[in-house]
Amino acid sequence: MAEEKQLSESEKKKEDWMNTKWRPAMGWMYMAVCVFDFILAPILWAVIQFWETSVANDAFRQWQPLTLQGAGLFHMAMGAVLGLAAWGRTQEKINGASTTSTAVPSIDTPTPTPTVPPVVKAPPVVAPPKIPTVD
Repeated sequence: MAEEKQLSESEKKKEDWMNTKWRPAMGWMYMAVCVFDFILAPILWAVIQFWETSVANDAFRQWQPLTLQGAGLFHMAMGAVLGLAAWGRTQEKINGASTTSTAVPSIDTPTPTPTVPPVVKAPPVVAPPKIPTVD
């Protein structure tokens, strides 16, 4: 019975993979879309145009990036999603809700103050007494 209770508590602590991996998945997805739209698709577009026989004498058409249509709204939206995700993860780490074992100092941790050695003052310089002279 106690083992079942421990197992259920550990299952409660275990998070869904989507909760922990969505930020990296969004980054990889955005990178894959950009690589396709700006590197692979223009190359494939140029290669496919050589195979077209009906437009052999036609001028080559340039690849129009799909993600830049609509004023680049896709890139603005992904920038907002990834930027807010990075900011949110930073706040989680600062507040101590880290899912990894890296320790990040929290705001409440007092910062050590450097110790300053005491200043030793030199004794004042005393002028020698004046000897009266006879004229």
